[in-house]
Amino acid sequence: MELLERRIKEDGKVYPGGVLKVDSFLNHQLDVRLFAEMGKEWARLFAEDNITKILTIEASGIGIACIVAQYFDVPVIFAKKSKTKNIAGDVYTSQVESYTHGRTYDIIVSKQFLHPEDRVLLIDDFLANGSALMGLVKLVEDAGATTVGAGIAVEKAFQTGGALVREYGVRVESLARVASMSEDGSIRFC
Repeated sequence: MELLERRIKEDGKVYPGGVLKVDSFLNHQLDVRLFAEMGKEWARLFAEDNITKILTIEASGIGIACIVAQYFDVPVIFAKKSKTKNIAGDVYTSQVESYTHGRTYDIIVSKQFLHPEDRVLLIDDFLANGSALMGLVKLVEDAGATTVGAGIAVEKAFQTGGALVREYGVRVESLARVASMSEDGSIRFC
């Protein structure tokens, strides 16, 4: 998606360790108009897939997922990174490793919101090592539901996550695929 790639080139910053900082528009301060364009594109790409739920992981994916859900007229579920007092009853759980935070989380979704008849579109801001996305896929599988695919804002194509998820059989539609980036700030797209 040319609009997103242009925004990454203009406002993104490359940090040591393969970190692409896009917090001025994607995952801290949110550009809702950009999200709307992203939502339109995923709505076009997944138009024939009869999606019934959008699933993301807290926290960065929530804003994007909410805008996307408007185009499908379906609810958003977000996997929480810890069990809280307001989640009662049975839950689906999975472990994910955060590339950015360098730690492992147990993510959970209440069984009340994910059912075998659901057709789920996964939405997230980044795809790097694939752990978060595979954790979401596991939650959907545990519910007996169907993962229709994944909408990713930015995929680091030079890391293994995209290949891992695709080899597992999940359709991945990334709107910006970063082929390489260097600490001098240069970013090259696929």
